[in-house]
Amino acid sequence: MTSKADFSDAEWDVVLEGPPSAGMIVITAAKGGMFRETWAMSKVYAEARRQHGASELLDAIVAAKPEMDHTKYHTPDELKQKSLQHIRDAVALLERKATPEELDAYRSFMLTMANRVAAAHKEGGVSVSASETEAVRDITAALGKTT
Repeated sequence: MTSKADFSDAEWDVVLEGPPSAGMIVITAAKGGMFRETWAMSKVYAEARRQHGASELLDAIVAAKPEMDHTKYHTPDELKQKSLQHIRDAVALLERKATPEELDAYRSFMLTMANRVAAAHKEGGVSVSASETEAVRDITAALGKTT
């Protein structure tokens, strides 16, 4: 099993930055609903903490407070592109250091979050807007998942 101790501080920051990056990509994909979408992101973290024990690595990730400074980006597109790169960097790091099962758990956690955030607030009368669907597709691609 992989644990936080297997990573340098800088590497651990990369791993921790992936999930909130995925959430922010979806939150900024469509106008409105930021409170509900942020709440949905928090709930996914809380639910993962309740499932404690399945993966020491995921337990450590969800125990950390999700942080992301969205103010350092000048445009929503810059936030999206940099956040997608954060996700790719985290996956590449975990591919080298974590077990395949832990990597799958990390990917699943982020996809669950992205989908729950997307569905948290109706935009234009639909549960998930076209821009949110595109954001989830982009996150899926960054995670190296084809489904």
